[in-house]
Amino acid sequence: MNHTTLATSKTPALVIYLLDISASMDKRLGKKSRLETAMDALNAAIRTMVFRSSKGRRIQPRYRLAIYAYSNEVYDLLGGIRTIDEVAQMKLPAIGTRRGTDTARAFAAAGELIGYELPHMQTHPAPLVCHLTDDRYTGDDPEPIVKAIMRMGNQDGHVLVENIYISDQLGNRPGQNALAWTGIQANSPLADDYGRKLRSLSSPLPPSYHTIMQEMGSKIEADSVMMFPGNTPDLISLGFQMSSATGVGRGE
Repeated sequence: MNHTTLATSKTPALVIYLLDISASMDKRLGKKSRLETAMDALNAAIRTMVFRSSKGRRIQPRYRLAIYAYSNEVYDLLGGIRTIDEVAQMKLPAIGTRRGTDTARAFAAAGELIGYELPHMQTHPAPLVCHLTDDRYTGDDPEPIVKAIMRMGNQDGHVLVENIYISDQLGNRPGQNALAWTGIQANSPLADDYGRKLRSLSSPLPPSYHTIMQEMGSKIEADSVMMFPGNTPDLISLGFQMSSATGVGRGE
């Protein structure tokens, strides 16, 4: 269970995105709002998946994506799971911010989807849930459902959970080069109590993902967890790039 299974057209990787669209995502981050910055980074990650899935002019279905935006409700932006070749032909729908941050409800939707898909994915890469938020949850504590998801898995390993937390309290300087950032480790001092909670709900960085991040030029350390401080556009983008870092089989 080492997360080394390659994503191919016969064994595609499943990546589920959970995007916080609470009202605070209207705040500025650089030249755009937090939500606009996140959507730009997500689109860039999708382009990376398209590139990693391309064989000649054909896009192989090496990834399958689901994208949920959430506030007090959960909104399915793709209308179910779509293969990367399908997503490449789509434009993600525009969505505005809403009230509330029901993180537990969003993860419950992801958990239900994973529970349905896993029996058919035993020889595939373990699914990954990439969650972006900028605020504490409203409603139920998401920890029980996130921990339950992290216990799920297949022959490749446990389901991976990644968190991108837009916060200035996670120890990085706003002007720092994202590629030079060395990651968040289990003993990293975090001033933000919700940041510490999200760290406990983030999977250890698998060696296979670490290798691909290094190939991207990242200095993230091998003992990091899958958590990013999203207080700059570049760090948000790097966090979304991690979600595409499943190894791919070039032959199919």
